[in-house]
Amino acid sequence: MSSSPGTSVRYLIAGELNRNFIITPGKKVIEDQPGGSLLYSAAGAAIWENGIGLISLIGENYPQHWITEINHQEWDSRGIQVSPQTIDQRSFIAFHDTENFSIENPVQHFSKLGLPYPRALLGYQSNNESASNLSKIKVSEIPADYFDATAAHIAPMDSITQINLATALQQGHINTITLSPGPQSMNAINWEQIPAVVKGITAFIVRKKLLMDFFKSRVTDLWDMAKWICSYGCEYAVIMRDQGGYMLYDSTKDEKTIIPSYPTNIIDPTGSADAFCGGFLVGYRTTYNPIEAVVYGSISASLTVEGSGPFYALGALPGLAQARCEHLKKMVQRV
Repeated sequence: MSSSPGTSVRYLIAGELNRNFIITPGKKVIEDQPGGSLLYSAAGAAIWENGIGLISLIGENYPQHWITEINHQEWDSRGIQVSPQTIDQRSFIAFHDTENFSIENPVQHFSKLGLPYPRALLGYQSNNESASNLSKIKVSEIPADYFDATAAHIAPMDSITQINLATALQQGHINTITLSPGPQSMNAINWEQIPAVVKGITAFIVRKKLLMDFFKSRVTDLWDMAKWICSYGCEYAVIMRDQGGYMLYDSTKDEKTIIPSYPTNIIDPTGSADAFCGGFLVGYRTTYNPIEAVVYGSISASLTVEGSGPFYALGALPGLAQARCEHLKKMVQRV
């Protein structure tokens, strides 16, 4: 990738790029749309600030016109590495409602709706390669000036890659790092790896279901889980609850806070968690207040789900995000 906007890189996002195939809660079919944790997280951050650099890996078959579209957002794409091979970066998700979804058996979902199966999905397997191929990101090929950024978010990927990226970024000038684990990292068999994943990062942001799957019967209280995570050297733990809203544990003050999701009409929930992470990153770096950071993240998620695609939220009316932010601050609950 060669695009470098005039603005210096202040925020880094590391994550996957996908070709999304979505059946929304309203049963609208979206075929072959740019997506992935990288774009949704970047958009969640870009709602508030510019100067965003991207770190990812794509195959030589990734649509070049999508890279052009990314560059039109004035994001720095020099950190997107291109593998000299084809990579299946297709991703399928069918929503049963705004919270429950399936990534398995797309043929069945299209058949149930009486719709023809997309040719572009032929041969699709749910365990697509895109996330696992992020392990092939070469730290040595990340642009040198990226390490002068002020903050970074590492989206879900395998834990070893997350550890390697976090270590490399910490050796630069980046002292604010947030991280969101994927399902593989939160498998109970990886119990011994989590201390290395969270050590030295600013915030660990995780879905409630993943956290409960990870702890199983070891710990049953969510706040205790958050405290355990932070005990290995993480300042804050944010739990994204299934019913909406966020639990924030601040280990620096031993404080617990609940911040609700901003109430909105959900059209497409795809990428909402990633958008939250991008908003949280900017919110924390801007205010150094973890509660306000969660509020920023909640607003980024709310703007994302009101339409479809990673760039939708960037078309929000000027001032809307800030107005929602002020409204949501009044709904924060201390525990």
